[in-house]
Amino acid sequence: MQKTDNKMKIYDYTVIFKPLDEGGFDVIVPAIPEICTFGDTIEEAREMAEDAIKCYIESALELNEPIPTDSEVSFEKIAIKVAS
Repeated sequence: MQKTDNKMKIYDYTVIFKPLDEGGFDVIVPAIPEICTFGDTIEEAREMAEDAIKCYIESALELNEPIPTDSEVSFEKIAIKVAS
């Protein structure tokens, strides 16, 4: 969703923070799969996500490319049986 704020547009995106085994968080932006970033803490991961999304949008605007809209995301656990 985009909002206008005095010649500024605000874009809202769903962001997923995936904890890493070695520590830190991967950042996933389903609407913009090209974004690949992470942070050592959730706060840092959030800042990195904001910066990456902003850079992506600014680049798209400069190149006159479309700005992706946020996408609906659903999560579900699936149990898989495998013979051992």
